Amino acid sequence: MTSPDVEDPAVADPEQRYWRRNLAVGTVGSFTTLVAMTLLVPFLPEYVRQLGVDDPAAVVRWSGVAYGATFLTAALTAPLWGALGDRFGRKSMLVRASLGMAVAMTLLGFVQSVEQLVAVRLLVGLLGGYSSGATILVAAQTPKDRSAWALGVLSSGILAGNVVGPLVGGFVPAWVGIRTTFVVCGAVIFVAFLATTFLLREPPAGPRPPRAATRRHGVWSQVQRPGAVVALLATSSLLLFSTMSIEPIVTVYVEDLGQLSHAAGVAGILVALTAVGSVVAAPRVGRLADRVGHTRVVVACLAAAGVLALAQALVTNVWQLGVLRVLLGLSLGGLLPSITAAVRHLAPPDAVGRVLGLGVSAQYVGQVAGPVLGGLVAAQAGLRAVFVATAVVLLAAAALNLVILRRGGARNPSTATPEAVTLGS
Repeated sequence: MTSPDVEDPAVADPEQRYWRRNLAVGTVGSFTTLVAMTLLVPFLPEYVRQLGVDDPAAVVRWSGVAYGATFLTAALTAPLWGALGDRFGRKSMLVRASLGMAVAMTLLGFVQSVEQLVAVRLLVGLLGGYSSGATILVAAQTPKDRSAWALGVLSSGILAGNVVGPLVGGFVPAWVGIRTTFVVCGAVIFVAFLATTFLLREPPAGPRPPRAATRRHGVWSQVQRPGAVVALLATSSLLLFSTMSIEPIVTVYVEDLGQLSHAAGVAGILVALTAVGSVVAAPRVGRLADRVGHTRVVVACLAAAGVLALAQALVTNVWQLGVLRVLLGLSLGGLLPSITAAVRHLAPPDAVGRVLGLGVSAQYVGQVAGPVLGGLVAAQAGLRAVFVATAVVLLAAAALNLVILRRGGARNPSTATPEAVTLGS
């Protein structure tokens, strides 16, 4: 990628002129905000204890509620922020998110009860959404023939932040204390706010359709192949659902495979290996999707992930599981960027934020529901059944997208739109 300070004058669309600079700012901003956001994962139960909760079962329960609260409000508000970004500018949404998150994360260091902790975590989800806002901005501003690659680069920054945050959170509180750690988090996100405010560029918004026309006709009347878009949004939810269903049981599965000592540490390494595989694969798979078609790549990656998830149900030792987790990460890495790029190609330019905002909500639903139902399956049918169920979901999603691909391919190539060709028709 060229220097982020160099605009691309060869791009005819004014909105796409600054896409390289904005991609760099969005990637770095997403990385730093997610490091700060996920840093609390290792010490959240300890903070709950400091707030007066002594019963071990209550500590686990309140930790889960506090952690999930952010995803709940983020899922509910993502379409709203996407719609406001379409109307008032996408940079304004990133500025709002980074400043709001900086304030809310700092407030976490001053709560006096577990109820206040949950309330502020709800506020974090309500005011936040930097990485999802950056995804919408990059998807909207990047030239279509580079969209999946650019989204893959951004996805690498997001995934890296999710990996680095918990690792850093394992030792920073020991140095400065838990409450000070939240203040440091707020300061880090404030730096992202300053970078977003002064470095990110967005051209003046062009003419928008009147609100009355939008209400009368609706966004979906402007979407090419709305059924395909709905299926792609459902796929993003199923993807997060299936992958997150495995995360809570990795430690127990490691113990079941005979790794009784340091099982939690080994499980953490396995989860990190999956994320590292995705970080490496995302830009490369995105570039491939730009070249051969986004839906083709989605089908292939989903099928590969389904097979690899099934194979994890058959392993006999931790080393085999580790290899399969890396391969799973490689197959998953380019999926969300390719799905987002495919949706972006079918959405009208003045409604990209609203449509992709629905996709963000769908992902949050999968992220919340996956661990819950994964735990239920493990309790009822055993640990290996979770991997089998995950494989079934992924393969079903691959079949769904194969139907989309074939229906698109049935169109006459001479009359197909460029977007349809990019999707694989």
